[in-house]
Amino acid sequence: MRLLFILAQQRRARREPARARRPHRTSSPKVCNDRYARAKLSFCIRVTYTDVVTTAQRSPARVRLLEAADQVLFERGIRDTPVDDLLRQAEVSAATLYTHFGSKDALVAEVLRVRLSDWQRVWDQHIVAAGNDLDRLLAVFDALASYRDAYGHPSRWCAFLAAASELPQAADEIGDVLAGDTALLSERLLHLSRPLAGTSAQDLANEVLVAYSGALAGFLRGSPQSPIDVGRRLARAAAQAHSRG
Repeated sequence: MRLLFILAQQRRARREPARARRPHRTSSPKVCNDRYARAKLSFCIRVTYTDVVTTAQRSPARVRLLEAADQVLFERGIRDTPVDDLLRQAEVSAATLYTHFGSKDALVAEVLRVRLSDWQRVWDQHIVAAGNDLDRLLAVFDALASYRDAYGHPSRWCAFLAAASELPQAADEIGDVLAGDTALLSERLLHLSRPLAGTSAQDLANEVLVAYSGALAGFLRGSPQSPIDVGRRLARAAAQAHSRG
């Protein structure tokens, strides 16, 4: 029995080295190709995602041009600001400017259109929020304060008056926007004056318009300290005088 046990152990020992020497199974070419394709796809996805994020963080060229023009034109002067300065601030080429707007004047006109739209929206909100006829008329001053705070123009006076004073013979596009701003003020103030002044509504509207324009000029002059408050008081006094009449 002991002899049989020894022989069995010897046979097992001879089989084990053979099993250890058995070659390791390698992946087929198809498996290798699949792994390579997956790795390549993963890399491409990461690169593409990075490119998309980087692009998304940068504003479109048209927006950058409008922002650059809005920031510098009405501070330095429309004619005194070279096109190259706008291009440098917006980080665009001259070809991009002319592709989107066609000319510097067209860019100025579009900046003014955007401002006019923003201003009208803010004024609309204050008129709706007002509780009576007098507050609706005076809402133009509250709207002016809100607009300057909301749109980051605390140190500027008025882009429309600045453009009108610098370009008395404005090109058609710019002239049309300036006329639109004047019409909005004149017609809306007249409409809001009628419930208070009746047949004298035009006189009241003119007086409020002068008070409003004077408040804007006060920012340019730097005096009085609170031009909007002074303008509102003048307009209120005019409205009360016409209401008593």
